[in-house]
Amino acid sequence: MKNIYKLIVLALVLIIFNACNNFNQQKTIKLAHGLDISHPVHKAMLFMGKELEKNSEGTLKLEIYPNQQLGSERQCLELLQIGSLDMTKVSAAVMENFSPNMKVLGLPFLFKNKEHTFNVLDGEVGKKLLDGGIKYWLKGLGYYDAGSRSFYTKEAPILKPENLEGLKIRVMESVTAMNMVSNLGGSPTPISSGELYTALQQGVVDGAENNPPTFYLSRHYEVCKYFSLDEHTTIPDVLIMSTHLWDKLSPKEQVWMQSAVDASVKYQRELWGKAETEALEAVEKAGVTVVRPEKPAFQEKVSKMYEDYKDNKEIYDLITKIKAVQ
Repeated sequence: MKNIYKLIVLALVLIIFNACNNFNQQKTIKLAHGLDISHPVHKAMLFMGKELEKNSEGTLKLEIYPNQQLGSERQCLELLQIGSLDMTKVSAAVMENFSPNMKVLGLPFLFKNKEHTFNVLDGEVGKKLLDGGIKYWLKGLGYYDAGSRSFYTKEAPILKPENLEGLKIRVMESVTAMNMVSNLGGSPTPISSGELYTALQQGVVDGAENNPPTFYLSRHYEVCKYFSLDEHTTIPDVLIMSTHLWDKLSPKEQVWMQSAVDASVKYQRELWGKAETEALEAVEKAGVTVVRPEKPAFQEKVSKMYEDYKDNKEIYDLITKIKAVQ
């Protein structure tokens, strides 16, 4: 009888030990972003978390902080650099402040169409740009689709570049974005996404530019009743991990992580296409006038931005390679 009790006690000890051991082995990866939980990006991250747990058999877990809970995109990148945050999602336009060559993705009218965009991002050029952040403690893992950005305004639609003259237009913290709006005749005003709704309400800015799902989910359509689909830039979102964490992951864990990211990228791109259609239908139903201006006039105004990079061999080579991709 005593032996049975000893076996039971030993079994319980082993169960507790294994549970504690498994608990101690589990790594929680903290990911922060600035978007709403109904956004396709957040849904793709939830999918990524499930894939990661499945790949790692529960030893790696993703903990997501949406809605700028841990700061703006720029602040999240700074937290990654010092190792206080593990992962984030930022626009490539914001990333250019940390990895300079990323600015090439912010050039207006760079991509021919959606297929061309994905061929570039998933190919040699895209990988080179992702790796460019490593020396700044930022490991690029993949690109989410963020569609094309267009102008939305409060008082009148943007049908031609001249309509931007005298207007204060909110842009991301990106020199490229500011140069683009300046070249088109507007006054670029960098404001964080979390402060933009109030800035539009109070007249701090006259309009902004973004993709349809973000325009809808941020409820900016409540203030801005004109959405002009000039589709001036196609700037992807970038999934970034701190090298402080990446370098601590074992080769096997790195494969699990990258596999989960790749699966979520495919899933997010599928979600995005549906979200764009639904967003445009929703804002029109809410009383927004959606217009589709002729693009050549806009393209002509910003063409000099390409010439400005002729003296920057690295960027100009990237532009050439992007244009050569089929």
